[in-house]
Amino acid sequence: MCGIIGWVNYKENIKGKKYMIEKMTETLKRRGPDAGGIYEKENVLFGHRRLVVVDPEGGKQPMIKRIGGHEYTLIYNGELYNTEDLRKILLDKGYSFEGYSDTEVLLVSYIEFKEACVHYLNGIYAFAIFDGYNNQIFMARDRLGVKPLFYTLKQNNFIFASEIKAILAHDMIEPIVGETGLCEIFGLGPSRSPGCGIFENINEVLPGEYMIYNKSGLYKKIYWEVENKEHTDDLDTTVSKVRDLVVDAIERQLISDMPICTFLSGGLDSSAISTVASNYIKEKGLEKLKTFSIDYADNSKFFKPNLYQPNSDSDYIDIMVNDIGSEHSKIIISQDELFEALKEAVLAGDLPGMADIDSSLLLFCKEIRKEAVVSLSGECADEIFGGYPWFTNEGNSEIFPWLKSLEERERMLSPNLKNLKLTEYVRVRYEETIGRMPKITKKDGKEAEKKKLFYINRLWFMQTLLNRKDRMSMYNSLEVRVPFADHRIVEYLWNIPWEMKYLHGQEKGLLREAMKGLLPEVVRMRKKSPYPKTHNPLYTNIVKVWMKQILDDVNSPILEIVNKEKIRNMVDNVSMNGGKTFFGQLMTGPQTLAYLIQVNMWMKEYGVRVEACE
Repeated sequence: MCGIIGWVNYKENIKGKKYMIEKMTETLKRRGPDAGGIYEKENVLFGHRRLVVVDPEGGKQPMIKRIGGHEYTLIYNGELYNTEDLRKILLDKGYSFEGYSDTEVLLVSYIEFKEACVHYLNGIYAFAIFDGYNNQIFMARDRLGVKPLFYTLKQNNFIFASEIKAILAHDMIEPIVGETGLCEIFGLGPSRSPGCGIFENINEVLPGEYMIYNKSGLYKKIYWEVENKEHTDDLDTTVSKVRDLVVDAIERQLISDMPICTFLSGGLDSSAISTVASNYIKEKGLEKLKTFSIDYADNSKFFKPNLYQPNSDSDYIDIMVNDIGSEHSKIIISQDELFEALKEAVLAGDLPGMADIDSSLLLFCKEIRKEAVVSLSGECADEIFGGYPWFTNEGNSEIFPWLKSLEERERMLSPNLKNLKLTEYVRVRYEETIGRMPKITKKDGKEAEKKKLFYINRLWFMQTLLNRKDRMSMYNSLEVRVPFADHRIVEYLWNIPWEMKYLHGQEKGLLREAMKGLLPEVVRMRKKSPYPKTHNPLYTNIVKVWMKQILDDVNSPILEIVNKEKIRNMVDNVSMNGGKTFFGQLMTGPQTLAYLIQVNMWMKEYGVRVEACE
């Protein structure tokens, strides 16, 4: 994995401003600690930071190829999982290769197929190519948005990068947040609207979108979307195909020249990945698989089962480790570490995030990086197989089910910002998303409602988790791959009726059935339990003390935008497991306060200037 940066201006010679692209590129050194490079042309400056995973010598970037007297230059962040399939196609067309990297295969694919190259790719990617023949920039992001790519267009300057911090490092870009940004932070946070970069005029390339920038301006096109088709496979065939797709996706993602491992929580998703990975490694005669799990100091003393977390992980992890014979490490995080890393989590993500859910992942990845460069993780299975409680619980179908307490969110805002209608803003974003959804022709109301849930989960909740995983891992120079975010799996599952997905009346029943014989039965049938969070009251006390200090400091930037008395009341009444859920399954009272602490950190560290109508 890597970090990419670009600056294009067709009306000005910017070659003499190489220092600027060097400054921007330096901000992404954590994404790519192993190497860096700059590409200079009159109107184009590219920067690249590289984390070496495959072909150390042959994958250097920016990568340049000259064909037919024209120059093509690529900067790329990601991995292709069908590299050898594509290489064969291109060899048959007469191309030759200098190395064995997916980088070179990607560049040659563009040279041959131009913008249609994206239809040949299976992987996670965000890349930009300067096409010297057409004098244009071609950019694309993978179908499910695993890899990030932000951009801004200011006057005649088109600036893009893997992370917001790199764009903000350009002297021309200011850290301004307006009404839309505030509505995002307080109404939707820690999720973001598709394409929204929170800061004024900073946007994100959408999942499954490509762009062309040339002298005529910016052209955008969605190149991939799910399609409604009749599902004609019977149950046995469906189960078999799901198993084949999942196993193939996992095995394709085990290619690496560097040490590889898996996250293992003892749940269905990570256990399936770890089992397939372990079997694959044994067949290849390689060293045993390394697996890692996370927990918190003294968590077992305070854990209480609930709807979202019915049981803890430790017993199931031990069962899996014994079953697959992995070399396992349990990483334990203290409450102080968890809190202190909140700031690092903001710096990693450039925005306030999922509070200690983010900071714990950051610390987890930091420890894993000491022993591995590449890891596989189970994100995305819940969104595409229907694993969350909101897939089965009846509720308000006209709003995002993971967004809680909208009235409470509105009350957090300063009275001076009463014109910000958060609930209305959130509802409009929901309706926009549903408007993008492929039209459902079936008259079955229940099936249509389930499809809506699957659609918004993929575009929103899944994206939030993928953003989190990318930023927290890459901040530690760890590449994390997500096999369930394979577009072939998503395309097939989209048209499978709910009664099959909810097989035997169980969440992710179809996936459970597909994993029969691969996993120990007690693990295969374990009720879903999400990413573990701390249940220790010490953490609650820490965030309460810190939030009080912020409220008492007249220089705290967050005081400009929040209702001080309302927040103070929250501090006085919060408890470890009490209060309403703020977001998703895990963010309750303590995490809500930690989120606000992150907002304050973000405003301070990034020098955020708020420009909103009062």
